[in-house]
Amino acid sequence: MSTTDAATFWDGVHAARPAAADPRPNARLAETITGLPSGDALDLGCGDGGDALWLARQGWHVTATDLSAVAVERLAALARAHGLDDRVSAVRHDLRESFPPGEFDLISVHYLHTPFDLDRAAVLRSAAHALRPGGRLLVVDHGSAAPWSWNQGPDVRYPSPHEVAAGMDLDPATWTVERADAPRRVATGPGGHTAEVTDHVLLVRRAA
Repeated sequence: MSTTDAATFWDGVHAARPAAADPRPNARLAETITGLPSGDALDLGCGDGGDALWLARQGWHVTATDLSAVAVERLAALARAHGLDDRVSAVRHDLRESFPPGEFDLISVHYLHTPFDLDRAAVLRSAAHALRPGGRLLVVDHGSAAPWSWNQGPDVRYPSPHEVAAGMDLDPATWTVERADAPRRVATGPGGHTAEVTDHVLLVRRAA
């Protein structure tokens, strides 16, 4: 399927959601990054922008990317509204064609799942190589589907964090897996509905 099809799909997903005035960060980001020294961060698949805004408030300079122009425009507007536009750069980017330039101390990849063709292993490998020495790559995937998720079906499979790490094929002399687990949490969906879900969490650190 074409880039246009994917962009149209994700624009529709985001346009159907009410724009939050101050979206919350993902729980796995906050628990993993709290206490780390701030620097330059890259948020791949920024969605509603809660992670990017939270990182900016912690002192990070954030490049936030998404295929959806709706998501990117909303985040840019939120950053301005909250006085964080000097710390958040929201840009539309198609990871199927290229990877955002630069080097980063943190790269956050939350729920980068799509019904369209995407070589995720190649994207994550590029992310690992874009880390500065000592930098970390945090990959959080769905380990189960919430009742309101678009990602439903009996054939849906959720690779484990160790499988994701193996698919990246990184040199263990340069990149170390610091965390690979599958914690559970209570998620809140549209209309305030809640459900217990599983996250697959992978944290990789580049050698200093």
